Amino acid sequence: MRGNSHVRFLREWALAACLPNQSRPEKLMAFRLMRYAVAAMQRHLEQGNDTLPVVIPLLFYHGTTSHYPYSTKWLDCFCEPELAATVYQQAFPLVDITTIPDEEILTHRRVALLQLVQKHIRTRDMLELAVELANLIERWQYSKEQCKSLLYYIAQVGNTIDGEGFIRTLAEKAPTYREDFMTIAEQLEAKGEARGEARGYQLGRQDGVKEATRQLARQLLSDGVARENIKRYTYLSDSELDKLLA
Repeated sequence: MRGNSHVRFLREWALAACLPNQSRPEKLMAFRLMRYAVAAMQRHLEQGNDTLPVVIPLLFYHGTTSHYPYSTKWLDCFCEPELAATVYQQAFPLVDITTIPDEEILTHRRVALLQLVQKHIRTRDMLELAVELANLIERWQYSKEQCKSLLYYIAQVGNTIDGEGFIRTLAEKAPTYREDFMTIAEQLEAKGEARGEARGYQLGRQDGVKEATRQLARQLLSDGVARENIKRYTYLSDSELDKLLA
């Protein structure tokens, strides 16, 4: 039978060893060792540390089959070990939206709207972007729910000295959505989430952007956009995309 796993702490977390006892060969044991190691790192962070410890996964095998038959290199657990090595042995890819010129963002088709908002949401008066946002909305014909989620996000996180002017510009430049914009504006006002004038739109939290991102990703999936492109521009994982399709 399988034994219990243990984590031995050495040098006050400077070095740790993960020591599972195993009496039965397991093909993906290396992956399980990595899970133990990452769990130990997480516990280290939860204790208030701000760097990761070096955790050494060590398998203690005492089964009936002599010579453990499987690799203990975790990259060998992948269906494409060479690709996995390329991904996990170098810095992870970074899409830094703050460094991408607006002109380039506008070429990103349906994801351009969310990217443009995310780039400037905390640094510019959203009224300055109202015309461009309206043009994108009118061009790509987003759903009512997507527009609603986007405006909620802007109201929660963004800033403007003229909330009414922002909504009015959207309604004028995207006439297809005029009634929707005005209805949403009334809802925001009723909930106290739209506080135009000098105070601007301010409500903090990430709920708005998450919902807007999910709505956009769902539409992109239905439009047949490649999952890798959706993940790159929305930062959603495969599991999160799968949930949108459920």
